[in-house]
Amino acid sequence: MPYTLVSDADKEQLWNDYRAGKPTRVPVILATNPRVICMNPANNPNHLDANVAANDAKMHVQLCLEHQLYVRRVLGRYTDWPTDLPDHWDIGQTNYNVIDAACLGAEVDYSPGQLPDTRPFLTDDNKWDIFKLDISDPLQCDYLRDRMSFWKEMEKVCEGLTFEGRPVKLGPLALMGTDGPLTVCCNIRGATEFLTDLMVDPEYADKLLEFVTSAAINRREAFKRYWGDKVGSGYWIADDSCAMLSVEMYRDRILRHHQHWFNTLPPQKDAIRLMHLCGDSTRHFVTMRDELEIRAFDTGFPVNHGDLRKQLGPEIEIQGGPEVALLLSGTPDAVYRRATDILRSGVMEGGKFILREGNNLPPCVPDVNLEALYAACLDNGRYA
Repeated sequence: MPYTLVSDADKEQLWNDYRAGKPTRVPVILATNPRVICMNPANNPNHLDANVAANDAKMHVQLCLEHQLYVRRVLGRYTDWPTDLPDHWDIGQTNYNVIDAACLGAEVDYSPGQLPDTRPFLTDDNKWDIFKLDISDPLQCDYLRDRMSFWKEMEKVCEGLTFEGRPVKLGPLALMGTDGPLTVCCNIRGATEFLTDLMVDPEYADKLLEFVTSAAINRREAFKRYWGDKVGSGYWIADDSCAMLSVEMYRDRILRHHQHWFNTLPPQKDAIRLMHLCGDSTRHFVTMRDELEIRAFDTGFPVNHGDLRKQLGPEIEIQGGPEVALLLSGTPDAVYRRATDILRSGVMEGGKFILREGNNLPPCVPDVNLEALYAACLDNGRYA
């Protein structure tokens, strides 16, 4: 299982070949966020806290930088990311998965030892009141006004700042994607309550889906106007709660709202529509490929990668790999075998597969398991 470290130059060539449609090996990535620092004592000697950092600009910047350093110096050894330090550090404000709900009025919960979260607030008694909310000027909502103000505090912290001898650059605060209309409705109404609405109060359910989709589109467009060419247009969407629906229910009740999101996107050369779906959602992928023109899927668990490739065909990019529970608690041999089985499943056909965790690397995954994942790809992920 031991392997020779891949040079940054070879990794760059690997990505160039992949993007040119002539891959020599499956690339390996890992999706992470600063929780791998603040929720892992071994990585957090300075006791940084995600909840404190949400409102402490200096700590927020430090947490972002330490995460970036960890990605380079540690995770870079087990992925096709570079290991050399950059000429400058590009960081951005991290708000986790609270944005859509918070913009619609949900209170952000900063519980000790957890990441920021929101709680449902639409009850049977007040569920129609949300339609009184003005979503026409999203940058003026309380949550985004606060986050923009906090971004300016971070900007002051970054003025003249260096880290590991390199300057720090703060990127725009531009929340261009969305956690998805169904997921957001479940966030603000409650999953049980909103799934019940879909069945017994379809008029309300459809109106709420349309409302939250429009709110996300307005936010995307407002940030684009604010930042101009400094930001992209938001060609990705997630909607993890689709795992709870049948194919028929998805097509009948949710699909048109996903179409609304994509149909209002401005044309952008070479833009690829990407869908992120955790959970058991692969039964929806063919519909999304055909009806939404999705060309890249970021998968979670459970996924039968070989069957998914057969369903989607060779032209669709699939990202996926061993479930995070195995990476966190399994042995290196088990990780190696699982990754090897995935690579040999047929998912590599067409050259559009990226191996990664399924989905989002949790804190405290042993380095030996990440090494096993990468080694499996180096041994079994090469194209003839």
